[in-house]
Formats: sequence, structure tokens, C-alpha cells
Amino acid sequence: MTNLPRAVHWSAALIVSAILTACGGGGSATLPEQLLSGGGSSSSGIPSTFSTSTTTTTTTTTSLPIGATVTSLQIESTGTGAQTNVPLTFGQVFAVGNVTANESITGKLADGTPLGIQVDVKARHADNSVRHAIISTTLPQLAAGQTQTINLVKTVAYTAPPTGSELAVLLNSGFTASVNVTIAGVAYSVSADALLNAGTSTTWLAGSNVNEWIVSAPLKRTVGGAEHPHLTARFAVRSYGGQNKAKIDVIIENGWAYEPNPQDFTYDVQVLVGGQAVYSKNALTHYHHARWRKSFWWGTTTPQAHVKHNAAFLIASKAVPNYDQTVVVSQSALASLKTSFDASANGPMGNGIAMAYMPTTGGRIDIGLVPGWGAMTILSMDKRAKEVTLGMGDLSGSWSTHYRDKITGRPISLGDYPYMTLYPASNDSLNPVGNRQEALPNCTLACGNTNTADTAHLPAFNYVPYLLTGDHYYLEEMQFYTMWAAGTGVPAYREYGKGLAHSNQIRAQSWILRDIANAAYILPDADPMKTHLTTILAHNFAWYDTNYTNNAGANIFGALIHSYAFSYNSESGIAPWQDDFFTSAIGHAVERGYSAGAPLLAWKSKFAVGRMTEPGYCWVLGSIYAFNMRSSNVSPLYTTYSEAYQASTSLALRATACGSNAMASVLALETGTTMTAGAMVEFPTSPTGGPAIMQPALAYAKNAGIANASTAWDTFNQRQLKADYSTQPQFAIIPR
Repeated sequence: MTNLPRAVHWSAALIVSAILTACGGGGSATLPEQLLSGGGSSSSGIPSTFSTSTTTTTTTTTSLPIGATVTSLQIESTGTGAQTNVPLTFGQVFAVGNVTANESITGKLADGTPLGIQVDVKARHADNSVRHAIISTTLPQLAAGQTQTINLVKTVAYTAPPTGSELAVLLNSGFTASVNVTIAGVAYSVSADALLNAGTSTTWLAGSNVNEWIVSAPLKRTVGGAEHPHLTARFAVRSYGGQNKAKIDVIIENGWAYEPNPQDFTYDVQVLVGGQAVYSKNALTHYHHARWRKSFWWGTTTPQAHVKHNAAFLIASKAVPNYDQTVVVSQSALASLKTSFDASANGPMGNGIAMAYMPTTGGRIDIGLVPGWGAMTILSMDKRAKEVTLGMGDLSGSWSTHYRDKITGRPISLGDYPYMTLYPASNDSLNPVGNRQEALPNCTLACGNTNTADTAHLPAFNYVPYLLTGDHYYLEEMQFYTMWAAGTGVPAYREYGKGLAHSNQIRAQSWILRDIANAAYILPDADPMKTHLTTILAHNFAWYDTNYTNNAGANIFGALIHSYAFSYNSESGIAPWQDDFFTSAIGHAVERGYSAGAPLLAWKSKFAVGRMTEPGYCWVLGSIYAFNMRSSNVSPLYTTYSEAYQASTSLALRATACGSNAMASVLALETGTTMTAGAMVEFPTSPTGGPAIMQPALAYAKNAGIANASTAWDTFNQRQLKADYSTQPQFAIIPR
């Protein structure tokens, strides 16, 4: 049996130690001998795989004493009846130093009742304090309409390994789960319990309270046992010890990276849990390199409980952007979000409320550092928003971005295939080591996926879902999308395994780097892809530093420019909003500790700040759609903001005073939209308009502390006709 990252646990028996420690005023408690019978140590034993050169953080935290509450969560009943022994598992992020290497977490209810919890630490900060953990517990009672508070309390670290009998107990209790698929009259099946019995699982969660095993196998013919060359069933089985309760994720995947003749398949499918049919669908067309997921419970009904994280604590951890907590997400927007999702194509291979054809242009809810539905979840912790956020994470499997390595069984990686590409096979994709062709085979038979992925408009589907749940499915979705975005272009352009993003559109560079930084930050420390992605991020920072940050010949504006950038006004103008996306993505990476990106952030921030503060340029046009940087596609770049302003605006507009009524009148006439003095251009009240997109860039510029950044932010913050973020807050990011 292969184990995934080691876990740190706090078992129910050790609650006594935590209470004794807390009552004693801190320090280390002496564990009673009988509590040590399970073995273990006081250290997690999880080595940090971060390179400190790229993750050093300047953040400092004051360590809380043993027995102090680190953060709290609320468990909200969503059922109509009373529930007992409610199983709960969720993800939790911590800031640097919140929970040190020699500490862990236990639980208490609001009335002080101890609550046994299990803590599976997945990722640690550079100082070895806990960054991300998966926490499991059982809530004794939850009445209809009740909300209970769970306090996560600091305690001494203790490793309580599983006894080794948990899997046998589950299987001996009668657990079964299987998938039956019929393709063109041929029956296939896979059984989760058979795979578990065969000892082929990997371990995701491990402890005395909760264990989760992951198994997979190709669909096999029920007659003859021949394996299907493309379709695979995967199961994640999470068992709550001593309760005969288990959660089962069923995932059907069509995603082998190098299997010849990839194609769509149409089949009838039935899922059985405990011998009962829990899902079925006829004539399901499963797209190539896509997958779908359904979750079920065995031994109990689905728990009717909504986990509400502490939004302020989550934001303060810097794992997510600094969303403006004065924004109140409107109830009508939450209702509309859920209604839209429920009415959408939200079954297997559906796109939900994301744009199916991602290259579609225009402002929309799925674009940003976090999609709008994720930002709504963070700020409101509303059940409806969270259901949509997790639902969209599930549906991210519907795009053909899923390439799994048949050798390792893991999502494909540039670390293993530096020459991989979706472009036609050529010398550029021929790996000289072993003379191996690494071009991925393209779908040529029955290829009808209307869900089209695009790096320039790529949503961050799974970062927030994984943060909040710790579900392995969302982890792999991050890996699939990150490597698809970084590794399916021309190998030479990205310098093969370095994964450089600079040859893409500016907005594509933004989202590729966003995804790389997200995954590098939150992947388990024991995951080999984490180290590789951290290295890719470092390579990208180094490239931008060489070509921009430390290049005396780079433009004075702080803007990214190459052939793709000059897409406007006869190749004389660039899109500052795309550039703002990039600044925001780098800013979010830097605030999470990737200090190697700080010089690039400071250089890039000049462009957002300059459009708000530089003499000769009116800040009202700071959010302009196209910013002219030269007079023609063969002319040298301008050297002042005044020149750019003159070239980017009309004579009538230049004749008015900045921010005046006269300027507003000219802008209203030229754009056909309502304007007022002191309002910025490009849909000033829209939560996805030009000023909204600029806001995170200005916030991160102020965080960077560059010259005039505070003035730029103040000017921006005092503008008229501000965006209504109560409906879509993905750009409602403010300085730290």
C-alpha cells in the first residue's frame, strides 16, 4: 500500500491532554501512559519541500499559547430534523506561525465541551508551521435549524497512527460500491471494495477516527475481463471509524495522456453503493480527456450540515486575496447564483455557469484571481454560494484538460515530459533523452466537446474548493489544469521544462502564473509536483526580471509588451486591463511568501500607479480599454505618460480638465454611456468593468510600497460611480 503525505492527528483520547495543558497555563503536557499505547511521536515528520529562496516570507505572527483558540467555524444545520453523530471533514488554512511544528489542533464546542478531531497536515510554511490541513470530527448532535460553533484550539503535537485494522473493519461491515457501464452493448464494471480488498489503494487521510483510501482501475468487461483502453473508474472512500459510515467519491475518467486514438465515448452508467442504485444515466457522452465526479454516502444519509469557515481568518492567512470585508453580498445575488446553477447544465460533462467556450470575450463571473462564485463564498460563507463553488469545481472535469500519466498514475507533469505539447508532433516535441516523442495525441475520432478551454480566459475552478474541503478530487483538478495551461503550448517557447509563460497573451500569462502559484502554494508537501511547480515559478520570475525588472532598456511604464500585447489601434496600443490581471496575479503570489517575485511586482506596479498619478495623464482614463504606447507598429515607444495620453484620447477630451464636468460630458458623448465628473472610464459601476479590474492591481501596488502607490490608491478610492460588488466581488480586493 502506497501512502500519500503523512498526517498529524489529534485523537479523541488526547483531548484530556489538551485540557490539562490549557488548565496548567501552557507548556508541554505529560501524556498519560495509556494514551501513548498507539505509538507515535511529537513531530509530524513531514519535511518541507519549499525552496526558501522563492517562499521566504516577511510575515510575522504572535504565537498563541497552548489552549488558545486559533479560529472558529460554524456548523449550520440544513436539514429538517435532528441529527446525531454528524461526520464532518473540511480543509483549513493557517497563517505563518499560527500552529508551529511542535503544535497541533484540538476542538471545543462553544459551551466548552471537548470535541475529538483528527488533523491531517498536508502543507507547511517555510518555518514548518502548518499551512493547510484536513480536519475531521464527528459532531454529537445538531438540531434542526441549529448552528453550532467549533473552536479550533491549540494543543501539543501528537501523532496517532491508525491501528491498521480500519480497512478490514470497513470491508467486514459490508461496504460495497461499484460502477457498471455499457458501451455499444458491451458491459463493463469496476468494484471499489474489490480494489480495496486487493490492497491497491493509496492513503489520503489516516488516523484512528477517519481514513480515506483512493483506488482506481480501468473499466473491465464483465465477460472476459478485458480492460477498456481509455475509461477508468476512480474511487475515494472516506470511512469514519466505529460508525459504519463512509463517503464515496465516484470518478469516471477518459484521460490517459499517451493512449492512441483518444475519443469521446457514449455509454449507459449505473453506480451502486451498498447494493443499491444511487445514480444512473443513459446515453452519456463522455468527452476525451475529461472526467466527472459524483459523491454518495454509505451507512447513513447525506449529512445535512454546512461548514462555515471564519472569513476574516481565511483572508488574514493570505491564502486568498484581501477581499473588502465591508462588502455585503446581496441575498438576491446569492439566490440568483444558486438558481442559475441549478438551471444550468450541471450534470456530467456540463459547464454549469462557466463559459463553455472559454475564448468568449467580455466581463463575466468566472474570470479573476478567484471566480465570482468563490469570492461570494469567501465573503458570505453562504451555503448557496458554497454549493455553487464546489459544484463548479466538480464540473471543471468537463473540459478536455485532463492528461494522466499511465506510468505514474498521476496527472502529467512537465517534470516528467518537458517536451509535451498538443501541437502536432515535430522535432520540437522529440525528447533527445531516450529519443522519445512527447507530443500528446490529439482527438481525431468522435470529438464533440463543446467545452473549450483557453489559457487567456481560464477560471481558477478548484483552488478555493480544495482550500475549504481538502478533497483529493479538487487537488488533482488543480494539477490537471495547471499542467495543461503551462505545458500544452510550443515546447521551445516555454523553454521546455522551465514552463515559461511569456510567449502567451498577457492575460494568459496572468492566469497561467496564477494557477502555478496556487498549486505550488497549496499542494501537499510530499507531492512531487509541488517542488517542480515552485521551480517553474522561480524560472518565470527570473525571466521577467531579466527582460523587464533589471533591463535598463525596458519601457518606462512598467508594462508587459510583445507582439501579442499590441493588439489594439493598428498595433500601437496595449490592453492595460490585461496588464492589471498580471500585476494582480504576481501580487497574490508575493503576498503568500514568494518573495522572489517582489522585484517584478514593484516594477509592474508602476503601470497601474502611473495611470493614476503621472503628470500629463488624467487618472479618469487610468482604466482606459486601449493604451497607445507608440504612434505605429514600427515606431519607438513613447517615453512619457503625456505622449501616451495625447495618443490615446481625442482632441475634444484633451481640451477638458481632468475629472471635470466638461470631461464627463465629452466621455458620455464619445462612449454613449452615462458619466459624471470624477468617474473613471470603461463601465465604472460594473463589478467586471475597467476600474474594477484595475482595483486589485492598485491594491497590490500599495502593498508593494512603491512610490506614489498610496496616492494612486487614494485617488482611485475617491472616484465617483463605484462598482457594486455586492453581486460579484471577485475584484473587490483592497490593500493589506
